Amino acid sequence: MSQHHHERGFIQGPAGHLQILYQPGEKGMPAVVVCHPHPQYGGTMRNKVVYWIGRAFEDAGCSVLRFNFRGVEESEGDWDDGRGEADDVSASLDWLHRQHPDSPLWMAGFSFGCYAGLQAARKNPLVEMMFAVAPAVSLWSFDFMNGETRPLTVVSGTDDEIVSFEAVRAWAEQQSEVQFHAISGAGHFFTDHMQEMTDALLVEAGLSP
Repeated sequence: MSQHHHERGFIQGPAGHLQILYQPGEKGMPAVVVCHPHPQYGGTMRNKVVYWIGRAFEDAGCSVLRFNFRGVEESEGDWDDGRGEADDVSASLDWLHRQHPDSPLWMAGFSFGCYAGLQAARKNPLVEMMFAVAPAVSLWSFDFMNGETRPLTVVSGTDDEIVSFEAVRAWAEQQSEVQFHAISGAGHFFTDHMQEMTDALLVEAGLSP
């Protein structure tokens, strides 16, 4: 079990240094980049949903990198409407792969973090598996995922008050290799449903809790 002794520091991003929380896992286990929600609405790598996602993968023995998008807390740069933020994810994926070149590389995102994260993952052939929690499909176009054939897990709360559950389900049904999990009664931030959300991720990752 992970003890959550995170290494704190910075990596080089395309707009300057990116602030990180990083925990190396067991040798050969997946390496996971976790992307936080919208920076202009208070999203940071310390967001509770992002923390729970990261902790679940850490407890399963994975190496996990959380980071702050450009302009958030101590990360350098300025908000770039999702374009530069996708580049921040790309830099984070590259950095984590360099630390664990023999580990499967995965990407997990929450809300806006899915939008930026999936863009980066889509362009990176090293990413083997993707996880989208409450993807903001009613706020951003996710058409860039058309034709994607790598495994994608989508988790959505049926009572999401920010991103329509029906919109998420309809989008997920268009993806070719998707596993869709509906969390009954959960809102956007999965209050009182965190364990169900993380269990769904771990089951699809083959890391059953």
